[in-house]
Amino acid sequence: MGRADPEEGQLPAPVKPPDGGWGWIVLLGCFVITGFSYAFPKAVSVYFKELMKDFHVGYSDTAWISSIMLAMLYGTGPVCSIMVNQFGCRPVMLIGGLLASAGMILASFTTNIIELYLTAGVLTGLGMALNFQPSLIMLGTYFDKRRPLANGLAAAGSPVFLSALSPLGQVLMEKFGWRGGFLIMGGLLLNCCTCGAVMRPLDMGMKRKMEKAQDKYEAKEMLPIGGKSEEGISTADGTKKAKKAKKKPKKGKKLLDFSIFSNRGFIIYTISKFILVLGLFVPPILLVNYAKDTGVPDTEAAFLLSIIGFIDIFARPACGMVAGLKWVRPHVSYLFSFAMLFNGLTDICSARASNYTGLVIFCVFFGISYGMVGALQFEVLMAIVGSQKFSSAIGLVLLIEAFAVLIGPPSAGRLVDALKNYEVIFYLAGSEVALSALFLAMATYCCLNRGKKDPPPEKNPSAGGGSDTEEAESDVQEADEHSSNNHQLGHNTDSAVVAANEEANHVAEEQRGEGGGCPEGDGEVLARDGCNADQKVERDSF
Repeated sequence: MGRADPEEGQLPAPVKPPDGGWGWIVLLGCFVITGFSYAFPKAVSVYFKELMKDFHVGYSDTAWISSIMLAMLYGTGPVCSIMVNQFGCRPVMLIGGLLASAGMILASFTTNIIELYLTAGVLTGLGMALNFQPSLIMLGTYFDKRRPLANGLAAAGSPVFLSALSPLGQVLMEKFGWRGGFLIMGGLLLNCCTCGAVMRPLDMGMKRKMEKAQDKYEAKEMLPIGGKSEEGISTADGTKKAKKAKKKPKKGKKLLDFSIFSNRGFIIYTISKFILVLGLFVPPILLVNYAKDTGVPDTEAAFLLSIIGFIDIFARPACGMVAGLKWVRPHVSYLFSFAMLFNGLTDICSARASNYTGLVIFCVFFGISYGMVGALQFEVLMAIVGSQKFSSAIGLVLLIEAFAVLIGPPSAGRLVDALKNYEVIFYLAGSEVALSALFLAMATYCCLNRGKKDPPPEKNPSAGGGSDTEEAESDVQEADEHSSNNHQLGHNTDSAVVAANEEANHVAEEQRGEGGGCPEGDGEVLARDGCNADQKVERDSF
């Protein structure tokens, strides 16, 4: 893990993502959570026909169930970020699993559509939100080099669960009705608690080791090496409580970091995702009822979602592997733009599909493009803001996307009720997705990469091209070096003068002993030097 040995007095390095080990268990938990979070709102659409009959409501009214689930999944992003930063991922996920299960169980006893909104929509959606966001944060904590692949594998949970939950929901509705189906679905959501239990913090136990190593390091720096260092180490251990008391007021950790809005890449990403979500979820939500209205049997109509899920299973890991390549990863935003454009054109080109074969072809291409979008969306965000600010960034992004979720599918449902035509809906949804792709690509090229192509000139100290701070630092450094050299030179000069004076004094004494005093004539210089030397030595010693 790259840690230094604390016993040697060296500070251990920060914990690095292991890119494996227990991270694969965390990836499995994230796989299940992602599957429930994204597939569940779509799989619930299987029950819409029965709900319309029992509650005597229109399709737009039942579509609000899926929209509220997705809105809670997105809109509670900042709340999830604050809770994760305050309590950690594992407790938040355990609470979320209980809420999601309780919402579906209570929904099976509802008597009107409003109660269904509050239980299956709000409560279950909140529970899934409290699971979804922390699982992504933990995944980014455990993976770095393999992060694109990990994101792709985790995102594959959505199609896997979609291909399983849609037929399962159809079977449960036929055997137990929609109430029995909701009750069983609520039991399945308890698996989210199991996934939350495996989200072990990566830095567990590291704080104590860091503190001990810090104390030993400071003790060895402050005291001489030897027996006193051991005494200093024990003294440092004894003063640990005082240090903790002093550090407590400085632990002002931000619950939500709004400084990411100063990042232009984050702003561009957020705007493009808002436009994307307006049309991204509309086709899969309307697909089953569209197929039923064209005369496709109920079982075969539900199987269309399974086709999308089956294709999506392979598209997401494959796209994650491609995004992890060395020559692709620096340009992952453009790959994300291509995936969104592919998805939008698929909606537009398949708007006139009027038979089962055409719908199957649409599901194949939609599954590929939808899988690419799902595999790349959070990888691009992590690349833009980094893992340290990802918890706050994803919360704010999901909050902004929540408004798009509340606008998109309900508006599409109202247009279906008014126009009785699905073709316009597919054209509109595809245009929105394609627009988001073009905006992301053009804004990234014009606002971000264009500035990188013209880097500032290299800093030349002789030409004075550095910043003011760097120049000041260099001046200070040069002054320090100059003063140090002057001090050393002065010290050497004084030593040489003293040595020369002592030698001259010694010669003068010898001459006095031989000549009885200071010589005259030619010896005048020597006598003068000898007398001046005595005076200078006395002055220096004084």
